[in-house]
Amino acid sequence: MSRDSSEGDTSGVWGGRFSEATDAFVQRFTASVAFDRRLAQEDIAGSRAHATMLRDRGVLTTEDHDRIAAGLDQVAAEIAAGDFPWSERLEDVHMNIEARLTELVGPAGKRLHTGRSRNDQVATDIRLWLREAIDRIAAELTRLQRGTIGLARAHADTIMPGFTHLQTAQPVTFGHHLLAWNEMLERDYGRLRDCRARLNQCPLGAAALAGTTFPLDREQTAAALGFDAPCENSLDAVSDRDFAIEFCAFAALLMTHLSRMAEELVLWTSAQFDFVRLPDRFCTGSSIMPQKKNPDVPELVRGKTGRANGNLVALLTLMKSQPLAYNKDNQEDKEPLFDSADTALDALRAFADMVPAIEANAAAMRDAALRGFATATDLADYLVRRGLPFRDAHEVVGKAVAHGLETGKDLAEMDLETLRSFSSSIDDDVFAVLTLEGSVAAREHIGGTAPAQVRAAAGRALARVEGRGPA
Repeated sequence: MSRDSSEGDTSGVWGGRFSEATDAFVQRFTASVAFDRRLAQEDIAGSRAHATMLRDRGVLTTEDHDRIAAGLDQVAAEIAAGDFPWSERLEDVHMNIEARLTELVGPAGKRLHTGRSRNDQVATDIRLWLREAIDRIAAELTRLQRGTIGLARAHADTIMPGFTHLQTAQPVTFGHHLLAWNEMLERDYGRLRDCRARLNQCPLGAAALAGTTFPLDREQTAAALGFDAPCENSLDAVSDRDFAIEFCAFAALLMTHLSRMAEELVLWTSAQFDFVRLPDRFCTGSSIMPQKKNPDVPELVRGKTGRANGNLVALLTLMKSQPLAYNKDNQEDKEPLFDSADTALDALRAFADMVPAIEANAAAMRDAALRGFATATDLADYLVRRGLPFRDAHEVVGKAVAHGLETGKDLAEMDLETLRSFSSSIDDDVFAVLTLEGSVAAREHIGGTAPAQVRAAAGRALARVEGRGPA
């Protein structure tokens, strides 16, 4: 490795401990400012709260505090305007901001770091950043749920085939199917709220790992930054990344749910299904096949799920063998976390825009439900109510289905004489249960697909969403 004394000089960061400059490659290898500069505003917020607390505790003079506050305002303005002089030599967002602050306000800038370490500083910054990211994601998730519920309510009576093993099973309504999507999303929202509640503890004041000898008021800084309380243990405060793992677990499961939804949209928009149509703005065409309309948004969300899953595994692996307390390994926590948050937010925005705009092809859905003997279970239930044991009824209906396959007729298309040839328990009232409308209407209970139940379920789901407080 070649050494460049000017590029590798870190004496401004490390002080007098080192007798030679850091290798230029090592400096680039260990620097994080290229990605952790995203934490700049959170870092400044933490510094403001810390400086105010130090002033109130008599550690900083009022004059030094006021200089620091004015300098931080200027640093924040420079960053917002894109004029901030980021330097890889200063390694990370914290040292870049501190160095610029010191340039602006002199020795007071150096006093800001009293009673804290980059260890508790970065742990605080990440929690502040993620808390805001969670609130944005919660808003988009809520918007998607509103759109899904609204579409479900509009299609409470639209009949489609319900599938198991991707084979026609029983008729359901499109609204009922959409509310199943919403149930997945509702659980996601609950996990997100749980994650936010657990991360809202403040590490600031834990310093490097053992606390500090200065008379800090950790409750003051925690309250100033909107945390519920300070972290209880200084070792855990600087080394805990459970909140990042938990968020990435939420994101992985959310993306898995969106991927399942995406897969169904990909299938349903195909010519073979033709159940739904997506607006052109969510699709693309082919460079050589002029007839193509590709569902790119659902496909891309389906593909991005792999990123979210990988980020979760990366963080779990990162933390699995770290001794207490802070280790340099933890620099690797940010990129997976940032990526999962960005991916989840973008996917939700796309779906929140797209789902309410879905156009259902009710005729195609109904036609598909008429294929595959979707009311076979209804006939079996009918026979059970007539006194047949279920296993005997199952066999009777199986024979009727076999006859339908031979003749190309659905159960509802067979005449009464044909149906009675399989069981004398069948009378002319059987046709009420063999129709698609009769089948779905019969599921008249909570969680069932009867249109009245779907409308009621949509009302309850919307009430839950509208009754939410702040994320």
